[in-house]
Amino acid sequence: MFHGLSAFPVTPADAAGHVMTERLGRLVSRCCEAGVQSVGVLGSTGSYVYLSGPERARALAAAVEAAGAVPVIAGVGALRTTDVLENARAAEAAGAAGLLLAPVSYLPLTEAEVETLVRDLAGATGLPICVYNNPGTTHFTVSDELLARLAQIRGVVAVKNPAPAGGDFAGHLARLRPALPEGFALGYSGDMTIAGALVAGCDAWYSVLGGTFPAICAEMWAARAEPERLAALDRRLAPVWAAFRKHTSFRCVHAAVEELGLGPAVPPRPILPLEGAARVEALEAFAAAGLAEGSPA
Repeated sequence: MFHGLSAFPVTPADAAGHVMTERLGRLVSRCCEAGVQSVGVLGSTGSYVYLSGPERARALAAAVEAAGAVPVIAGVGALRTTDVLENARAAEAAGAAGLLLAPVSYLPLTEAEVETLVRDLAGATGLPICVYNNPGTTHFTVSDELLARLAQIRGVVAVKNPAPAGGDFAGHLARLRPALPEGFALGYSGDMTIAGALVAGCDAWYSVLGGTFPAICAEMWAARAEPERLAALDRRLAPVWAAFRKHTSFRCVHAAVEELGLGPAVPPRPILPLEGAARVEALEAFAAAGLAEGSPA
């Protein structure tokens, strides 16, 4: 489950934060039909921190139903440990196959606090856990040393990492693997640099683009042992990567979902949707990569 391509769709919702379950189901079905190895819901792209408990539950139920036999990974991050544990119990009851935990905080967390959080979660669930190392939003970096300690906790079996400094994926993997248990899954997010991770032999790709355009991402995953083919696909997606860097992947894929007729997918306020020239620029980037409406990608 924590190996291969994991697609992370947006959570379509109205301006009041009410999840549009039918539209989410269509996005999840689209991912599964493309052959992804898992679907991630209630992650950063899925707006988990902006959804109430009942809306998270509705989203998760819709995703599990639409995914069928494809494993669903549920984000359970929250400010309070009690809420994390409640989210985990709800995910387990809804049929999620695994959990994704980001150390969300308002006050900066210490390594001891994050380790305690992970231990508390592992003690409250029988589902496998992927640690979400996302310093761009949590403002906490899971160090190599902390990850090695977390990997010794029962049920902690994977990590979702950002791109390493300098894009040295091969060096990062070579440094981490000896310090982690055999079979521990090392995956990466950050679609814009993912080709380097695929070539280096990562175990998983947690993809924002894959949640909306899963076919092209499945093709990239299949080409990871074919550098020339992978490089060609990466070049094809260069306009999209540029738009992601300029406008954020979160805002860009929300615009794409609506353009595909799978929306509207309104970002949660205070985040505003792309409008005017920015929206045109993002949609033109998808079109330039061959990801227009009706495209199989």
